[in-house]
Amino acid sequence: MADPGAPDIDTAPKAAVVSEPVEVPHNEKRKQSIFLDAERRKEKLAAIAENTTGEIKNPLLGIPKDQLIRDVEDFAAEFDVADITPYLIKGALVAQNPGRIDSIHELDDEDRRVLTEEVTRKWKHPRILYVTIVLNSIAACVQGWDQTGSNGANLTFAIQMGISDNPKYCATAAICSKNSWLVGFVNSSPYIAICLFAAWISDPVNHFLGRRGTIFIAAIFSVLAPIGSGLTQKWGQLVACRVLLGLGMGLKEVTVPVYSAEIAPTSIRGGLVMSWQVWTAFGIFLGTCANLVFVNTGSIAWRLQLASAFVPAVPLVLGIFFCPESPRWLLKKRKIPQAYKSLLRLRNSPLQAARDLYFIHAQLVYEDALLEESGLSKNGNMFTRFIELFTIPRLRRATQASGIVMIAQQMCGINIIAFYSSTIFEQSGANNITALLASFGFGLVNFVFAWPAIWTIDTFGRRGLLLFTFPNMCWSLLAAGMSYYISPSSRAHLGLVTFFIYVYDAFYSPGEGPVPFTYSAEVFPLSHREVGMSWAVATNNFWATVVSLTFPRQLKAFGVQGAFGFYAGMNVIALVLIFLFLPETKQRTLEELDYVFGVTTRAHAKYQLTKALPWWFKRYVLWRKDATCEELYHFEQGEGLESDRDSTKPEAVSSGVDAGHKELV
Repeated sequence: MADPGAPDIDTAPKAAVVSEPVEVPHNEKRKQSIFLDAERRKEKLAAIAENTTGEIKNPLLGIPKDQLIRDVEDFAAEFDVADITPYLIKGALVAQNPGRIDSIHELDDEDRRVLTEEVTRKWKHPRILYVTIVLNSIAACVQGWDQTGSNGANLTFAIQMGISDNPKYCATAAICSKNSWLVGFVNSSPYIAICLFAAWISDPVNHFLGRRGTIFIAAIFSVLAPIGSGLTQKWGQLVACRVLLGLGMGLKEVTVPVYSAEIAPTSIRGGLVMSWQVWTAFGIFLGTCANLVFVNTGSIAWRLQLASAFVPAVPLVLGIFFCPESPRWLLKKRKIPQAYKSLLRLRNSPLQAARDLYFIHAQLVYEDALLEESGLSKNGNMFTRFIELFTIPRLRRATQASGIVMIAQQMCGINIIAFYSSTIFEQSGANNITALLASFGFGLVNFVFAWPAIWTIDTFGRRGLLLFTFPNMCWSLLAAGMSYYISPSSRAHLGLVTFFIYVYDAFYSPGEGPVPFTYSAEVFPLSHREVGMSWAVATNNFWATVVSLTFPRQLKAFGVQGAFGFYAGMNVIALVLIFLFLPETKQRTLEELDYVFGVTTRAHAKYQLTKALPWWFKRYVLWRKDATCEELYHFEQGEGLESDRDSTKPEAVSSGVDAGHKELV
């Protein structure tokens, strides 16, 4: 429960229920929309902070109809949106009882048709929504293209710059060892820049420039840095250009998934946000194509392979300001009319736009109140918010979960192939062109198998995809490593290595490929979304740095078999951590996730070990079709229709257990 001595959030007396505006400070006036009295406030906030029952609660439940309408009218008057008050009232009633639209008398047949189509035609949305998602996600092409551009360039740039670790080109073993680290440093320099600097400046840049402005700045870096890389003469100059590329990549990695998550409807958010991975995979594929196109251009091949990565950033620079700004960012900045205009472009009807506007506002009240109840500042600087990621229980759980999936993405071994597949295939006996052709196949598999996740991520869920793909990634990567024991003179050597790498890639693409950035973009509340995503991206790129920096040396020390075996073991560790500590987020609004992450880590892990694991064993090992598993999360619905309740009667909040209806997640 919340501390009884905590400062009271609601300064208005409970009996003061009048329709005339009351002169109170803005922050207290805003809180009246949700918290009718101190006891209700403490009960609700305690439910978020320590959600032991696993209930996901609607903040508008329990508010009588006349009180809710007055709250909406006050909201409209305060923020100068009185002209849409009728839509706001209907939207608030729908947000309060989304499953009972037939019982809301204020709705007409057209309203009910539009709301019903959210379920029956969930992919029907305005064209600008899809244009925005596609345009933003083109940014991911730069990441993918650069990975494979440097992959192909690794075959020749080190020789021309005098830092090759091939014994043919370095005089002594000591020089070869030093050059291995230099090649790793050149490849990892963008990721060093991201984890040490770019990811962290994303928070203040987003704060002042918004999502669109940040993406525009990132796109400028992404156009100029690859061109500069192709013009360098020394490895130090190449590192400098790749650091600048890292600035653009880092700003985009933080901002684009968050932007996509904030504009996407709940029912298809996962599918839209994971387009980041589809376009990363597409960039990898295009990069392998560019490597093949330029392979016979002689000494400038590596320059063209690196410079070509500027191409996908051009449409991003030209088109980003034609897209609507994030309505959640605008609400955070108290720009309510602009937020409504943005939602009008992103939703099918004014009713849906008004509903989302008011419901986001109501959930933001919860977030503000939770931070205030915790004694921490919701308006602090970036450093304060960063510390809060580890001190507020709800934020700490999100930080832990996002850290797990981000570390797992790097330690699963995908980037040893994405960065060095040409080198790996060359060590299997392939010449330059054959190695690049095999890498082309890797990029094609990565792109093709990323598509199924668009439909499965919101049905099987984030956890389901990860728990299915990690075991398969483990055995396929191990099998690829074991194939190196086949004699290199045998045709089966290169064939089996390539085959198992492709199988591994096919399992990675719909699982650990799209989930980390989708998951990290949605788990943090709006107040900490930028700094939370900065933490997640910095974590991801720190381990990308470790992988790309150490793999050339690891390859010489362990051999391909040992290196692949090491990363196969990392997949097993990641599987255990995901099973125990990763909450499911599918089909929940960004604001409802406050309750999901209100469930304690211990309670979540205990449920997985004592309920989910025994059920899985009975169902899929013993094949008992009668096995049942108790659900962890429940969605609270009030008893009866809240909007029809008389405000003169005592107010009650349904527990969702003894009264009312529970919708299982």
